[in-house]
Amino acid sequence: MLKRLYIRDFALIEELEVEFASGLNIVTGETGAGKSIIVGALKLILGDRASTDTIRTGGRKTVVEGEFDVSVEGDLRALLSENSIDVFPTLILRREVTPSQSRAFINDSPATVSLLKQVAGELVDLHGQHEHQSLLKVERHLQLVDGFGGLDALVKTCRDRYEMVSDITERRSEMLQREQELKQEQALLEFQIAEIDAVSPLPGEEELLEGDRRILENAEKLFEATSALFELMYNSDTAISDLLVRARNELQDLSRIDDCFDSVTDEIASAQISVSEAASFLQDYNSRIEFNPDRLTEIRERLIDFDGLKRKYGGTIESVALHREDIGERFRLAADFQGALNAVDAEFNKASAELSDVALRLSAKRRAVATQIETAIVSELDSLGMPQSQFEVRLEKREDEEGWVRDGDKRYAVGPGGIDRGEFHISTNPGVGPMPLKRVASGGEISRIMLALKSILAKSDRMPILVFDEIDTGISGSIAQQVGDCMVTLSTYHQIVAITHLPQVASAGDAHYKVSKRVHQGRPQIEMTRLTPTQRRAEIASLLSGSEVTEASLASARELIESRPHTGG
Repeated sequence: MLKRLYIRDFALIEELEVEFASGLNIVTGETGAGKSIIVGALKLILGDRASTDTIRTGGRKTVVEGEFDVSVEGDLRALLSENSIDVFPTLILRREVTPSQSRAFINDSPATVSLLKQVAGELVDLHGQHEHQSLLKVERHLQLVDGFGGLDALVKTCRDRYEMVSDITERRSEMLQREQELKQEQALLEFQIAEIDAVSPLPGEEELLEGDRRILENAEKLFEATSALFELMYNSDTAISDLLVRARNELQDLSRIDDCFDSVTDEIASAQISVSEAASFLQDYNSRIEFNPDRLTEIRERLIDFDGLKRKYGGTIESVALHREDIGERFRLAADFQGALNAVDAEFNKASAELSDVALRLSAKRRAVATQIETAIVSELDSLGMPQSQFEVRLEKREDEEGWVRDGDKRYAVGPGGIDRGEFHISTNPGVGPMPLKRVASGGEISRIMLALKSILAKSDRMPILVFDEIDTGISGSIAQQVGDCMVTLSTYHQIVAITHLPQVASAGDAHYKVSKRVHQGRPQIEMTRLTPTQRRAEIASLLSGSEVTEASLASARELIESRPHTGG
């Protein structure tokens, strides 16, 4: 919902801040009070083109900010994430206009006006100008049919099947493009496979061979050094181990005289044990030293083979292994291309049969749902003062010889959403056939049509905020009351902001705001305030009787308010 709207230095508005309620928000005001200016400011954060002419005289820059409390899921979350904008339950859209530039912000992050318009398009549907009416976008019509009929799960299944068939088709196309290339390189692939397999390097083998090579190349040095060290430490007249034993014995004698030598005695004893263990290791190592020139030659030759493979295939044994895996797959494909193609075709046939089943079931259900929608909307239009209207949900599917969906002998083009293209058609005049909804004339009529559509499709329309700008122009009496009832119903699914001049509509609101103009320090200034219950009765009384509010009109206003249904927002 739209929680707060802040406007500064826009047209005749010096500074204005208003907090909206959930449910049905009513906005009234005399002609010329500035309601259209507030709507114009709102349009700025919906992505409308900015004009420097709107900067208030004497103002430095126009600022319009809307704070929205939203459940950031689905398309909106994806849109924000794709553009690296932090996702919070509170979303702030801001527009700043100076004499030299216009800037947009989303959650205080700079954004393009195009992105601002996309984000706002997921939040607000403004009825009064075509560019913000989502129902005039043909691509939305099929989505609304699916939502009304509870077909979202079937649509998702259809999309999944479509993506599967699309992936298979893309793989087959890539295979066919590579066919000639694979045939031309088959001999080369076979040679490279044989060359690598002749060596067949194992993971980690190169490091082990390098270690063995170093040892074998230095066998003589290792033998002489370990022999000399063993003699020095354990096996000579002046061996370190014997000297340490003598030192330990002398210290033990001293410890009997003064126990302060105990710790030193222990350290020497520990050192003697360590030296003995080291000598034992050296003796064992020396006994295992191998003088094997044949093994050394074998290792050198294998490492030379490794170097040859590395120079050709990527510089490391790991890259050689990856190259072998790749060319192995390519060689298998080249050697049995038709078999591989047949396997992909079998996969395609199975997946396309599943897609056909889902798409045809979805199409049949859509047609049943379309009939329900048509009947309901014609009835709603009649209640809103548009009798003899006709409404059609036209669902079309296009035959295509190459289409993935089969129905008997026919084949149909298909997309992620199925085989149907849906568009709403309407006629509000007897004798005139239904035309596309987007071609219906603007004004009060189109707005009432939108209200009827919204009322019937409310549960399936995910647009959280609806703004109606004087959609009740040209109606009165019982029709006006029907419009009010319709808005109350809608406000259980959406937050509604309705600018109206009809008491029957205004009396149905959960919150009521008045726009007024006053002169401050010689300059006109627009204000918007939320009315108290008493002020609200007076405002509705003035709508009933004109500028002069009488006791009778106040009583009528009270009666009208008490008789109206409310959502409790």
